[in-house]
Amino acid sequence: DADHCRIEVVMDTQSSDIALGTNNEVGGAGDQGIMFGYATNETKGYMPLPISIAHQLVRYASELRHEGTFKWARPDMKSQVTIDYTEETPKIDTILMSIQHDPDFDEKEFKRFIKEDIMDKVVDDYGLNHDYKVFINPTGRFVIGGPHGDTGLTGRKIIVDTYGGSAHHGGGA
Repeated sequence: DADHCRIEVVMDTQSSDIALGTNNEVGGAGDQGIMFGYATNETKGYMPLPISIAHQLVRYASELRHEGTFKWARPDMKSQVTIDYTEETPKIDTILMSIQHDPDFDEKEFKRFIKEDIMDKVVDDYGLNHDYKVFINPTGRFVIGGPHGDTGLTGRKIIVDTYGGSAHHGGGA
């Protein structure tokens, strides 16, 4: 955890083999970034509605955790929002949130708080429906989180960068 970890920064110059394929202006490999995106008028931030709501859910939950209002919550949080676009007005189909928690938490109260004080509040901000499917910590337990629980990021990071899967991506990880 943050209080007991050792941070070690190990950096070196780029491989001279890779640098051969670029020019002096770039100073190394110029292909080391993934740039992806598009703008939509679906939200004020010009991002697709599902990822905007998912980001706001985690942002708001994190604020409540820092204020001390969100008992038992720990920092590792994830959200996914599915929007049904079959009708003219978008409708939330499903909201999933996985939130790390203390080992000695009240699961029923924890889940009630997430649904009523986080999900419903954020949904109200968007003026959308409340009759959506809810999944909260579907594996049941989420005590071990952060890099201690799972350090593999590449594949998931690529999908996050595609606005939570709102846009197709064919790259591997």
